[in-house]
Amino acid sequence: MYRLPLALLATASMLITTGCSSESESSSATNTVTTPTNGPAEGTAQHSGGHTYACPMHPEVTSTKEGEKCPKCGMNLEHNDQVSNGKTYEMKLVPTPMEVTAGQPTTLAFTPRETGNESAPVPLAVVHEKKIHLIIVSKDLGQFYHEHPEYTAAGDYKVKYTFPKGGEYVLFQDYTPTGSGHQLGRQPLTVKGAAYTPVKFKNDDMQWSQDGYQATLAFDKDLKVGQLLGMKINISKDGQPVTDLANYLGALGHVVVISEDTEQYLHVHPNDQADKGPNIGFNTNFEKPGLYRVFLQFNHGGKIHTGDFTINVKS
Repeated sequence: MYRLPLALLATASMLITTGCSSESESSSATNTVTTPTNGPAEGTAQHSGGHTYACPMHPEVTSTKEGEKCPKCGMNLEHNDQVSNGKTYEMKLVPTPMEVTAGQPTTLAFTPRETGNESAPVPLAVVHEKKIHLIIVSKDLGQFYHEHPEYTAAGDYKVKYTFPKGGEYVLFQDYTPTGSGHQLGRQPLTVKGAAYTPVKFKNDDMQWSQDGYQATLAFDKDLKVGQLLGMKINISKDGQPVTDLANYLGALGHVVVISEDTEQYLHVHPNDQADKGPNIGFNTNFEKPGLYRVFLQFNHGGKIHTGDFTINVKS
């Protein structure tokens, strides 16, 4: 699970019906948006004899013991004596055309930059089969899109996308500079044209269904802040359990959780398991109470399916 408080990640900052894409907002005359992002959290355990093992997604989680798992996301801790290179980064966004309009193709160009040394190249590590995971959501959290910008000879990462409707969106970028910890970029974006109708989410909704598929979300404890939660999603099709899920980006499923105000972002990956469904197990926790939208992606029948849920976390 990736989790970073966005209030910290975007200190000078510049979220559909369920699917996969982007958002835009002019921030200056050039419409170039740069979002600072922090490196690993302070207090990261330091190497003090022997090897250090750290979570690839949560570099603040470390151990001197081999074979342990991250209590936040369930990923294996990896040998990494130098968790952070001490640098901070920001992600620059330049859309083309500068004014993003619904129904018209837009090229979104992202450039990772080292803060204070913006001209230096910033190579990115491959994490879950991609160098950048771009999450695009409408501001009401009714739409969700997952894209993967590709590296270009110009040194940036580009993806083409056509926004179906105008309105307010938020773009998140998951990325990891080589030799550093996980980073999260965030940019709000205003798309011109006929706007989508905002949806107001309120009550818990732990069920999703579409195209014959059904998914049920469940937790092993009450939804409260400050505790490790086991999260299980059960998937069926036409009333029968799905037991032959295929991997998507190296895992049985991916979950993104975003708070109602879009300031809290969690990217959750499944625990190791021998079977291929119908249940997918995850670990997660919440630092702040409130309403959250949960977006699930899984691969079955040669297609990526996206489901959505609504939860309320108590203090």
